[in-house]
Amino acid sequence: MQMQKRFKSRFLFCDRWLDRHAIVRNMEAFQDLIVILLCLGLFAVMLIQLWGIVTAISQSLDYKQVTAKILFVLILVELFRLLMVYLQEHSISVGVAVEVTIVSVLREVVVHGALDISGLQTAAICGLLLILGGMLIVCAKTPHMDCISANTKLCPIVSGRQNDLEFQYSRNCDDNQPVA
Repeated sequence: MQMQKRFKSRFLFCDRWLDRHAIVRNMEAFQDLIVILLCLGLFAVMLIQLWGIVTAISQSLDYKQVTAKILFVLILVELFRLLMVYLQEHSISVGVAVEVTIVSVLREVVVHGALDISGLQTAAICGLLLILGGMLIVCAKTPHMDCISANTKLCPIVSGRQNDLEFQYSRNCDDNQPVA
């Protein structure tokens, strides 16, 4: 008597109330709601900062303060873009996260002034910017995993050939056949 293995795509009680697909679908919807609330909060903070820039320009011309506020709004815009990419793809874009980090580091240099930073801090900032720049180049040269798994003509790796990256195990589980 040969015993069949249970499917990997369901819990032990697959015909009862524990359905993994329904749980994951509901949790993803809840995560989307949280991200949408974060987007609305970021948008409100951006509006408040823009109002602060307008009042700072109209009252006094402290260029350092105005520049810091403008760069902060740019950081908020990049974070907003990061959340939008998450809503569309359900994954964090490393390239956008690296861009946000680069702008944040440069904002701190502008706010504190390049002349007020010690030599050791300058070397650390330069090293960090070099590493982040390298990561940005790697992210630009590496195709996204969604592109590879989508098997579309828009992906430069997969176009024109069959997707060799698909596993035999996943094909068997998708067809709901027991794995031998």
